[in-house]
Amino acid sequence: MLRFVNAIKNRWRFSSSNTSKNFDINHRTESGVFMEGWQFLQDQILGMKWLNAMIGNVLCALGLDTNGRIGGSIQFFLYDVIKITLLLCILIFIISYIQSYFPPERSRRILGRFHGIGANIIAALLGTVTPFCSCSSIPLFIGFTSAGLPLGVTFSFLISSPMVDLGSLVLLMSIFGARVAVIYVVLGLVIAVIGGTIIEKLHMEQEVEGFIRSAERVDLEIPEQTCRERAAYAGGQMLSTFRKVFPYILVGVGLGAIIHNWIPESWVETVLGGDNPFGVVLATVVGIPMYADIFGTIPVAEALLAKGALLGTVLAFMMAVTTLSLPSLVMLRKAVKPRLLALFVAICAIGIITVGYLFNVLPIF
Repeated sequence: MLRFVNAIKNRWRFSSSNTSKNFDINHRTESGVFMEGWQFLQDQILGMKWLNAMIGNVLCALGLDTNGRIGGSIQFFLYDVIKITLLLCILIFIISYIQSYFPPERSRRILGRFHGIGANIIAALLGTVTPFCSCSSIPLFIGFTSAGLPLGVTFSFLISSPMVDLGSLVLLMSIFGARVAVIYVVLGLVIAVIGGTIIEKLHMEQEVEGFIRSAERVDLEIPEQTCRERAAYAGGQMLSTFRKVFPYILVGVGLGAIIHNWIPESWVETVLGGDNPFGVVLATVVGIPMYADIFGTIPVAEALLAKGALLGTVLAFMMAVTTLSLPSLVMLRKAVKPRLLALFVAICAIGIITVGYLFNVLPIF
């Protein structure tokens, strides 16, 4: 009887051990398949490395040395222009289709339902599905403010809209990977929420120009659209944005090609590398006067990073260009008085510099 019981115990232990081993093997296999699939998505779908290899093969067949400066510049230019243009068109179509569900009047009604920091969070999130540059966001900001929404809420929207839209998330994933992209977007949303909250607490409504505060509020009916109408709207937005953005893509990729193949790595490391503790501040100050959107700044950032610039320094440059461009500040000055404009710039600049140093210090990339 005792032998029978021991035999049962041993068999149960053997069975449990095999089950545990099989579970571990299956778990590791599933995890490995997921990681391979994710890497394929990041490298071949978003990063389009197959396109870079194909362009390199074509240039080599034409007798160009892609390891040389001229051949390398041509390869960088063609690859980034085609890749960014394809991503641009696909992203704008998808995001514009989503945006068709949130016209300004509906967005205003959604924001009007929330109060306190919750309203700032919702405004920052709504900013992720709106236009791709600060100049396009300012008319919406003016409309929200004139409709009576709290000033801090509208500024949370204004900060997040150009800085952390869904297009920037996907583009950053294609260059820097998912971890960097997600942290970048989260920190951008944090800047937007904190910035709007500070402006709200300071009660600076009198710093808004009078014609906006005295504008008559009008409630408009929101017509329901069919899927075909939404697709037509998204297609129109895609073509319109492409015409406006494509010249900046060409300029940005051209600068990126020059940096990547012609500027010595030691120069970039000296100015924007780890040896310069003020690299983040310098990148932010240099980026503010420029005017471009995320699609124009990505190739420059990619080239600077490859040449030895620190990740946080590069991201600070991108944030400054997209959020605090000089043309957008000139437009915003028509809506707000100098004191409020200066506060907006200070909040954004301090937030951008803080994010830059965080990325440089933390082992993220």
